[in-house]
Amino acid sequence: MFVVVNKFLLAKHFDGVVLWPFIVVKRAELKEDAVFMNHERIHLKQQVELLLIFFFVWYFFEYFIRLLKYGDSYKAYNRICFEREAYANERNLGYRERRPFWNFLNYL
Repeated sequence: MFVVVNKFLLAKHFDGVVLWPFIVVKRAELKEDAVFMNHERIHLKQQVELLLIFFFVWYFFEYFIRLLKYGDSYKAYNRICFEREAYANERNLGYRERRPFWNFLNYL
C-alpha cells in the first residue's frame, strides 16, 4: 500500500480515493488520521476481494442505480454497500483483521 498526496486528482467533495495499491489523499495531514486511513484501507481490502475491476464495475453500477432511486448524488454515494461498510467500521481500527470475506454483502 502506498499513500500519495495530490489535491488535483480528487473532486472538491472528496478527501481520498483508493486505487489499489494506492491511497490518494488531498492533504498530507490525512495520512495521520487513523479513522480516515482505516476507512480507506477497508476499501483496499474490498478491491482485492473483487479483483479490482469487479469492485469498480459494482461500485459504479450500484451508484447509478441508487442515483436513479434517490435522485441525489450524495445519498447515492452514501448508500453504496462498500461505503456503508467502510463508514460503519472506520472507527474500529481492528476491523480489517477480523473482517469476514466479502462482508460488504451485509450492507446491501
